[in-house]
This record gives sequence, C-alpha cells and structure tokens, in this order.
Amino acid sequence: MKNHRSIKIAAIVLVAYLVVFGVFAIVRFNQPETENVGMEQSTQPATSENALIVYLTRTGNTEAVAQMINDKIGGTLTELEVETPYPEGYQEQVDQVASENARNYLPSLKTKIENIEQYDTIFLGAPTWGMQLPPPMKSFLDEYNLSGKTVIPFNTNGGYGIGTSFNDIRDRCNDCTILEGFSVEGGHEREGELFVMVGEKEIAVRTSVHEWLQGLGLTRTN
Repeated sequence: MKNHRSIKIAAIVLVAYLVVFGVFAIVRFNQPETENVGMEQSTQPATSENALIVYLTRTGNTEAVAQMINDKIGGTLTELEVETPYPEGYQEQVDQVASENARNYLPSLKTKIENIEQYDTIFLGAPTWGMQLPPPMKSFLDEYNLSGKTVIPFNTNGGYGIGTSFNDIRDRCNDCTILEGFSVEGGHEREGELFVMVGEKEIAVRTSVHEWLQGLGLTRTN
C-alpha cells in the first residue's frame, strides 16, 4: 500500500516537473530575438587604432578640444588644411566664407588621409563660420566616404552657438551613425579675444569633454 502511494506521488511530481519544464521551454522558444538589440547596437568604445579626430582650427580653440579628446580616447589627430589659406584678417575671412557659402564653393584640401577605411569612429571638429559648417569641413565630407562609420561632431564658437553646423554634417554624411555632439564657447575674434583654453577655462572644458565622452561610453578605462 505504501509502495503504491509512493509510486503515485512520484508520478504526480514527475508530471508537474514536465509541465513546468514545458512551459519554460515554450517561453524561451518564443522569446523575441531582439532581446539584446540595445546592447548589440550600443556604440563600441573608440580605441587608438580605430578613432580619427579631424579638426579645423583658426585660433587654436578647436585644436585644444581635439587634443582633449585625444587625451581621453587616443586616436589619430589630423588638422584639416586647405590648399589656399584663408586671409589672416578676421573680416576678410568672414567675407570670403560668406562668398563661398553663397556659391556652395568647396575649397581644395591640402590634408590627405590615407586608408580612412581603417577608422570606425570619426570625430569632426570645427568652429562655427557664418553660422554654418566651415567650407573646408564640407569639402572633407564631400571627398571622403564615411558610410557605415560612427561620426561625432564637436564645435567651438564665439558665443553664437553651432548654427546649422551639426545639421550640415548630418545632411552630408549618408549612412553614418551620428552621435551627440559637443559645443563650447571659445574666443571672440571680433573683439580680439583669440585663444582662451587656458587656466580655469581649460580645466572646465576638459571636465566637460570628459563627461561628454563618458556619456557616450567612449572613455578609456586605463
């Protein structure tokens, strides 16, 4: 009698186990394949080998931010230069840039980047010129195919903001993943204030750059 009862209890336990296991298996089988899509689509950390930092600078402020980025993630620093330099005088340059923008003129670049395909992450840094992306940076985006790459803009300006510069990058960079950009007020060349990334200003901007990169998941751990 006891053996019969034990067998009956064992059978009930076995059936219960099979039911629970079957439900679990069904749930797992029907689990959406996109469960880890967010993780798979997250930006991979930029490294010294796969990051390119391209910048255009006039008074040195954008170059200083580019160097801060390089200090945090490594990568290859490349200054963008044109075949025919812009006028040294502030107003002369303003007039020339206005003319180039009106004509959609793209100046020829002196800077040449070999094997750009080796870079997965491209930082693009420039000051705001005429409330737009400077013509030389437009030339860069016209000359190099950045499809499939992660593009991260950064900007310095004289207090008037980024204008359309980040949108200009987005419009000219087809099939790129464009991450949140960084912008900071630099000098005021119109008032004769040029390079300002020194002292407390430099410390504050460096901290902001670090926080920005950290928010994008791009800072190195070493």
